[in-house]
Amino acid sequence: MPVSRSDPIPDYDLIFAGGGLASCLTAYRLRQRHPTLRMLILEGAGSLGGNHTWSFFPTDLTPDQLNWVEPLILHRWRNYEVRFPAYTRTLDTGYCSTHSEYFHTFMMGALGDCVQLRAPVETVTAQGVKLAGGECLSARGVIDGRGPEASPHLMLGYQKFTGQVLDLAEDHGLTGPVIMDATVPQNGDYRFLYMLPLEPRQVLVEDTRYSDTAAMDAGADAHAIGDYVSDQGWKVVDLVREERGALPITLGGEIDAFWEEAGEVPRIGLRAVLFHATTGYSFADAVRTADAIAAAGDLSTAALHDLMVHRSRQHWQAQGFWRFLNRMLFLAAEPDRRWFVMQRFYGLNQGLVERFYAGRSTLADKARILTGKPPVAILRALKCLPQSSAAAHRGSRADASGNRRELNN
Repeated sequence: MPVSRSDPIPDYDLIFAGGGLASCLTAYRLRQRHPTLRMLILEGAGSLGGNHTWSFFPTDLTPDQLNWVEPLILHRWRNYEVRFPAYTRTLDTGYCSTHSEYFHTFMMGALGDCVQLRAPVETVTAQGVKLAGGECLSARGVIDGRGPEASPHLMLGYQKFTGQVLDLAEDHGLTGPVIMDATVPQNGDYRFLYMLPLEPRQVLVEDTRYSDTAAMDAGADAHAIGDYVSDQGWKVVDLVREERGALPITLGGEIDAFWEEAGEVPRIGLRAVLFHATTGYSFADAVRTADAIAAAGDLSTAALHDLMVHRSRQHWQAQGFWRFLNRMLFLAAEPDRRWFVMQRFYGLNQGLVERFYAGRSTLADKARILTGKPPVAILRALKCLPQSSAAAHRGSRADASGNRRELNN
């Protein structure tokens, strides 16, 4: 009688391909909830988290979530400011930030035994991963967190930014962040400056643009930051670091087709389209995803795939109104007048603004945003209602991959 053989024991219980924000937060939460879990985080670079500053509002998270991410918060402020041609406003919501350098140090302390740096992943399957060097590792569960990937099923605009952390000769005088200063020349996009006062004489200044393309001119952006800093009357002593990127802003798409194309491996973070449709903020969604996976009873690839597809679809449906507003911003408003849309929004009730950032806008909030004097012409706004308006916009300009796709309403 033949002897039956059991399947070989996998190398790990769970492998994360990519050591970005969502992967590390999920692994950290799993370590808290399941300390004996055999995990591996594979990161192609020499550090976790890339080169980013992540920010969020305390009202984005529940008290329990705020409690477990508290050690990761590097800076916290009681209020923040916005500046527009018509007014300057201070909101007392509060604001929190962390930087990837601190994030890396913290995560290596908490998860260093399950992190492999300079380990670029070549192939990800439901059973494991193959590294660029040829080594194959198996796992009961595999999660792909290697950042956003271009897809013909997503219609995108971009929030692109160049940031500099600057040491100043004297105190900058800021009492809190300025998350939008849109009083600057727009230069064909919705453009604003973003400032975080890190120390009395140290500030992060970002030149940020809502743009149709992800193309960037780092030299021009750095020059623009220099002009802005000079206009503030600040003298720069030292450039501490620079960071730049292009966050996706969703205008439309087909989420079911997106996941069908993605295959059987679960995705996480920006790769799963889990970010705020209008702001591109991803920290709060990464925290929520970490909680959901840590609470799951089954961490197999198949079960995690079902979980992440469900969460991504729910998130997509919940963000539908914001994609419509994005289409108004990108398609109905003249580029040099896009700031007017945001100026009107920030004139509304503070609670409405908080719920918007938290992704919990009520029907009353949505009605209030659309009532009153509209920020763009009514007929142009109505044309943005169907998602096909985004496809038509994309059809007028080839995207980076040259793909064109018409969507149904």
